[in-house]
Amino acid sequence: MNDFTTELISSLAQKQDITEVFRFHVEKAVNALLETELSSYLGYERYDRHGVGTGNSRNGYYDRILDTEYGRLNLRIPRDRNGEFENRTLSPYKRHNDTLEETVILLYQNGMTTRDISEILERMYGHHYSPQTISNMSRMVEADLEAFSSRMFRDRYVVVYLDATYLPIRRNTVAKEAVYFAMGITLEGNKEILGYRVYPTESAHNWAILLEDLKARGLEEALLFVTDGLTGIRDAIHRVYPGADHQTCWVHMARNISHMVRVKDRKDVLDDLRHVYTGVDKEHAKAALKAFVSTWKDVYPKVTGILEDNLSLLTFYDYPETIRKSIYTTNLMENFNKHLKRFTKRKEQFPNEESMMRFIVTQAERYNFRNASTVHRGFKAAEDALEKMFEARASVKNTSQEI
Repeated sequence: MNDFTTELISSLAQKQDITEVFRFHVEKAVNALLETELSSYLGYERYDRHGVGTGNSRNGYYDRILDTEYGRLNLRIPRDRNGEFENRTLSPYKRHNDTLEETVILLYQNGMTTRDISEILERMYGHHYSPQTISNMSRMVEADLEAFSSRMFRDRYVVVYLDATYLPIRRNTVAKEAVYFAMGITLEGNKEILGYRVYPTESAHNWAILLEDLKARGLEEALLFVTDGLTGIRDAIHRVYPGADHQTCWVHMARNISHMVRVKDRKDVLDDLRHVYTGVDKEHAKAALKAFVSTWKDVYPKVTGILEDNLSLLTFYDYPETIRKSIYTTNLMENFNKHLKRFTKRKEQFPNEESMMRFIVTQAERYNFRNASTVHRGFKAAEDALEKMFEARASVKNTSQEI
């Protein structure tokens, strides 16, 4: 029975904390490994006389502290006389093991502030880490940020959702700024956060910039874009993707209309409106819309005017029935935005744009990873029909080019 086993059994028998047993033996093992590395590099063991006259020799140690899940390791890094030895056990200047850094990133992803993380790690590991140290460790995701922002896309997606949410950020003063998100669903039914942008406010012009970036990175075609009722967004989409369909989100539409009518009429108005977007097909929806306008035009002409002027209310009826419930609103994108806000409640603000970007990318990558092999409901059954829609769209495009 070795020393480690003996000490471990003794600690368990005495109901003591076994963490120190692990910490001591990990520290001992790492120091022994460092010593072995130098011996291998020099070609002779410590105190071996045959090593004298080889042109290099041991030259003492310097101390290094490494924080791990077992506690703080006090390490002695051996040196050679010529200053040429570089150990492979520890990365240069590394003060934390990967497990600690992964813990920091995980807590950061879940919306914890750097100060909160510092306090949690102090309780976990028994050592204090300043908020600046935590912030430095969280910068491990910067490579992911760059990769996420420059990755290439598939050439086609069935549907792309566009929606913005507002998060607080400090730029001398604190204010909420619009974070634009694009989410796509592939022909196979896989959901993916495609891209994002941060601007002070939401506008159709800014959405066009995001769409141009998506196209530059390979997204050549989308059958359908689903958005809220932002003025000019339909035209902005068609400037970048002229052949795409557009659907206005019915949840946004109903929400806006509810604020335009009296409280006593609200239930009746919304019930009548619901018949428009829950019809069995487009013809029934048109009939329901005509009935709605006829009923309410004299009472609320602005409400019916909005509906009559909107060219994108019933587009979703042109798509397979199995996916209509997923494409007549931006709910999928809004659910992701709500998830973001839930995790940012602990953050009164992002101290800078870099911090916000790191947080957004970690959340987006987590979402994409979870949904990479999940088929969204209805898309499997609609795959053949959607493929034919792509083919028809390509045929029209080719004909136009020939003309």
